[in-house]
Amino acid sequence: MDGQLYHAFTFDPSKSLLQRKCTKNEIAHAIGVSNSTVTRELRRNSSSRGVYKWDKAQRLAEKRKHQMPGNRSIKPFVRDMAIGLLKQRQWSPEQISGYLAKKGYRISHETIYAIIRKDKYENRGSLYKHCRHRLKHRHRPVGKRVIIPDRVSIHQRPSAADGKRFGDFEMDTIVGNNNQGAILTIVERSTNMLFMRKLKHGKDADELAQTVIQLLAPYKGLVKTITTDNGSEHVQTMHIAEAIGYRNLDRGDWAERGL
Repeated sequence: MDGQLYHAFTFDPSKSLLQRKCTKNEIAHAIGVSNSTVTRELRRNSSSRGVYKWDKAQRLAEKRKHQMPGNRSIKPFVRDMAIGLLKQRQWSPEQISGYLAKKGYRISHETIYAIIRKDKYENRGSLYKHCRHRLKHRHRPVGKRVIIPDRVSIHQRPSAADGKRFGDFEMDTIVGNNNQGAILTIVERSTNMLFMRKLKHGKDADELAQTVIQLLAPYKGLVKTITTDNGSEHVQTMHIAEAIGYRNLDRGDWAERGL
């Protein structure tokens, strides 16, 4: 439903209407929740025979909550203790979690990893340097997939952008070891004119966009197309377009085939 937030069902003996022969609409109205909340509650916490008991449902909900490490808020002082152990003793998140659990403080190793990744990728911090593997073992992408706005497929590439006219550029990034820093490269196809600039913060979209604008500013009005890949560092293409004016093309499989 538009504008309606997910409502988590809370349990109370007064809500034992679920155990009576009331319609879902009557129950939802009586306890002040949506019909979908009641339906979801019955589906998740009824027995295999379709019998619902609120006290059993409460126990099941508490069990699920306990099994989800990211579902509980972490007290700031516990978070600080975990970070302190990481910095001072160079322990792994698993060791830190186990040590604090013995002291009576709960924080899962998944939560500690999440803190480290957020510090690295969002805050450009250095907590990851205290990990023995520096997060190198994590091969799958971290975070949500980034969608480039108003992306134009390479299959829609205009025939005029064949490398003979001036103004068709290709852009790419060369990433350093351990993802430390990067080099932006831009090539004008008809002349093979090369622009290169070091990116201090690696594949940071904002820094890359500002660098592209600076490099191509002298050619404002002459840029016809810029061909890139689908990397998240190119998410600011609309900002570049507004500054220098061009039609962005994503490189896709075309680059892999070397055409």
